[in-house]
Amino acid sequence: MITSTSTSSSKQAPMNHPGTGLRTIHLVFNAHLDPVWLWPWSAGLDEVINTCETACAILERHPDVIFTRGEAWVYAVIEKLHPALFQRIKKLVKVGQWEVIGGWWIQPDCNLPSGFALEKQIALGKEYFQKAFGHFPKIAYNPDSFGHSAALPELMAAAGQTHYVMMRPMEHEKTLPARLFRWCGRKGEKEIVTFRIPPYYCTPVEITLAHLEASLMALPEGVSDTMCFVGVGDHGGGPTEEMIAFCRANRDAIPGARLEFSSPSRFFAAIEKQAPSLPLVTGEMQMHAIGCYSVHRSVKLDVRRAEHLLAQAENALKQDAPLEKEHRRSMEDAWRWTCFHHFHDTLCGTCIPSAYEQVDAQLGLGKAVADEVLQYALRRKTAQLPPEPRQRLVLGNYSGADFDGWIEHEPWLEWTKWQPGWALIDEKGKTVPHQVTHEASHDAGHLARLLFRIKVKRDERCILHIGTPIKGGPSPAPAPELAVETKAGGVLCLRRGNEDWPLPVLQLAEDLSNTWSHGLHSFEGKIAGEAKWGKPRQINSGPLLSAWHIGGKLGKSPLEAEWRAYAGEDFLELRLRVTWLETWRILRLAWQPGAEITSREDGISEGSLRRECDGREYNVHDWTLLTLTDGRKAGVVLPDTYSLSSTQRELRLTLLRSCLMAHDIPDIPGPERRTISDQGVQTFLFRFYAPGTASAVKMARHALELQRPPLVSDLTRGMPWRPVRSQIHRPL
Repeated sequence: MITSTSTSSSKQAPMNHPGTGLRTIHLVFNAHLDPVWLWPWSAGLDEVINTCETACAILERHPDVIFTRGEAWVYAVIEKLHPALFQRIKKLVKVGQWEVIGGWWIQPDCNLPSGFALEKQIALGKEYFQKAFGHFPKIAYNPDSFGHSAALPELMAAAGQTHYVMMRPMEHEKTLPARLFRWCGRKGEKEIVTFRIPPYYCTPVEITLAHLEASLMALPEGVSDTMCFVGVGDHGGGPTEEMIAFCRANRDAIPGARLEFSSPSRFFAAIEKQAPSLPLVTGEMQMHAIGCYSVHRSVKLDVRRAEHLLAQAENALKQDAPLEKEHRRSMEDAWRWTCFHHFHDTLCGTCIPSAYEQVDAQLGLGKAVADEVLQYALRRKTAQLPPEPRQRLVLGNYSGADFDGWIEHEPWLEWTKWQPGWALIDEKGKTVPHQVTHEASHDAGHLARLLFRIKVKRDERCILHIGTPIKGGPSPAPAPELAVETKAGGVLCLRRGNEDWPLPVLQLAEDLSNTWSHGLHSFEGKIAGEAKWGKPRQINSGPLLSAWHIGGKLGKSPLEAEWRAYAGEDFLELRLRVTWLETWRILRLAWQPGAEITSREDGISEGSLRRECDGREYNVHDWTLLTLTDGRKAGVVLPDTYSLSSTQRELRLTLLRSCLMAHDIPDIPGPERRTISDQGVQTFLFRFYAPGTASAVKMARHALELQRPPLVSDLTRGMPWRPVRSQIHRPL
């Protein structure tokens, strides 16, 4: 109840109005604060201090007002930069005027981060809040995130969280049975009581009765409490004196309702008895801002790479206690930077271009720390091996799973060319089939790039020798014959063995939407062109790999493609290089797998989810599996592509968008302020599985192996002969 003298506490029971029939609007004073968006992260530091100091002053003048604030990062910054302010906050928390909510490190995008990285996002927040405040909030809080993965309820429940507050997708973007509901990601999984904020998470201009009344709409039957969020936001701010005065003056201005200074915990306590009977929503909550799955691809690549490197490094540290002790602090810093850039505007590519200079550097730090740990971990083990006269390759698997896949490595051979009689030999003396492919450098062929397939169990190492074969190993099935040709008009055709391969087609589609693609659920712009290819050239032909290189063009953008067929594998691999020079267009890879698509299963942040083939654009993690009309399954592994859609006719992978960065229609900046997204060189890798051989388990394994391959170390210690550069033919 709003008065001028009462001292409200989150520990008190929520105010009820028995016998009055009044509904309660719980006023949640907050300040949505984007640490990075139309400003760099350094401006976010300033606003954290400014907003929270202003909020403290407001609360100290009004003992009945409550302020709600989430994100461990915010509190950690204040504790480090302004200890006196941090103590004021702790005092207000203790008396119930300041409610700590959310509990995660930052408000992340809730679709693009990997599941294990979201676990770390929550764990970092939980560790901080328990240390700083003695408890971890049970209410998770992501009001501005651009959609919510079906993986989230299980992740929240595993961390001990029971409630969730969100806003997007909004009412016009997704129909839900009520504003307040139970949410589970998949049938039979844990349920989280969830509230969708109406109509907006802040009041940046002024507070109105219409804003307050909107919170009463779409409540479940029998529920008489709701929440309304008030306060200046986006660049911080919080409640103002004018807003507080407006709420006091209009306590009973809405017929049948009463305003109350409150907080999310007080609201959820008020509806606790009704929670079991709330409607149940199952699955993901999409969609909002579909363009964010593909715009500014570089930050998505960097975050995903950092996540996987850090996960590998954590596995390495578990095996080396001294190394763990030495690097634990830097690893935690690396994780914090990576999780900080899960922030929805950062990871979704909607920040100003200049802000990404700092983002790139901070993510680079995270990747460098993880790489250092991994390289040290492997070499601390190889240093313990005794000298040996034969050259060795030592492979260490820190992926967290068994590895059974392809390795490409250029061993240092002292300027010696790989000799026809040489072989890779395993620890049992058996030959490991290999093939010499084109090397990364162009130094007159002095280096040899080896391709071989190897099995390495999780957390173990494997040693290979370079030497003369002693006894043969298993002979793999030869690489399937791969034929690539272009027909009239630069149309590409592939033939694998005796079968024509259903070939994906690169297309340009018009896209006049803004950075977020607000208001869209699919990209339906007209096709503006298809790739035209030149003459293909076979660059590898051997027992393990057949590969063709081909150049082409799409619009103004040069293309290079390498098609690969591997021995014993049922997929074709495409390595694509695009020099992206388009504006207001999408680069799409469209694939018709040979029969109508009846259903689709996509990898998501954790696990997978069945989705409709209705043309809607969705985020995707690592792979997609298509079920066809004849029951066969086809699929694609796509570890560095993040957006797709499909109709019953074809799969459409959205690779790049060339919109303006940080651009919201109708604002059209002048040419001097325009930065087009993702211009320049972009590389992609795909594995296409023709109908009949694909499975979710297989594709998930392949995606992990591509993103977490074993490390390789060259050992020449103990070799009796080290040549100079002119001695290019040495004995083994």
